[in-house]
Amino acid sequence: MDASRGQNGIQLLLTAEQEAQQIVNAARNAKMARLKQAKEEAEKEVAEFRAQMEAKYQRELAETSGDSGANVKRLEKETEVKIQQLKMEADRISHDVVDMLLKLVTSVRY
Repeated sequence: MDASRGQNGIQLLLTAEQEAQQIVNAARNAKMARLKQAKEEAEKEVAEFRAQMEAKYQRELAETSGDSGANVKRLEKETEVKIQQLKMEADRISHDVVDMLLKLVTSVRY
């Protein structure tokens, strides 16, 4: 009876070991499945973020380059205004500059 009892104990241990191995394998498979799912979710989020950033970039690019004709016209207008301001300033002070130059050229210093 001791031999059969020992045999039952061994059989119980083997069964318990197999069950434990099945539990470990199930946990390992669940972990791998969750890691795979997390990786897929992360890749999806990265793709969505990349698409949003690309759309934003394209929109900003279109806004800046699409108005290049308007920008050129605006810059031309600003340049023309600056040129007119400089001409007016030159006309205003040209008489004084000529007088100063004549005074310096005609005066003799020792």
